[in-house]
Amino acid sequence: QAQLVESGGGLVQAGESLRLSCAASGSILAFNTLNWYRQVPGKQRELVAFITNSGSTKYADSVKGRFTISRDNAKRTVDLQMNNLKPEDTAVYYCNADHILTYSGSHYYNPWGQGTQVTVSS
Repeated sequence: QAQLVESGGGLVQAGESLRLSCAASGSILAFNTLNWYRQVPGKQRELVAFITNSGSTKYADSVKGRFTISRDNAKRTVDLQMNNLKPEDTAVYYCNADHILTYSGSHYYNPWGQGTQVTVSS
């Protein structure tokens, strides 16, 4: 089964940090661009950050200077280090790859997982 699984969320106070992880299942050999999104109820998903296969990164203005995305291709994981969290960061965070490589070839990765909840109290 090809699946990306988010973890690392939790309840923290403003100013604290969390590190989210996106881990690929065993059937995913590699992936290219990995995107971290977040969504609050009643709102559209927001692209928080992405990292390309070569390591190029981009961040939403709202998280620049506070969040850092990184990848470990050997471990097939992508992390999102979130520092100085603010209440407005509260959301469900999702990871999603543009393409994945499996034993059957390269594929679009479309489905959304259940995400990981990040709650920041003031």
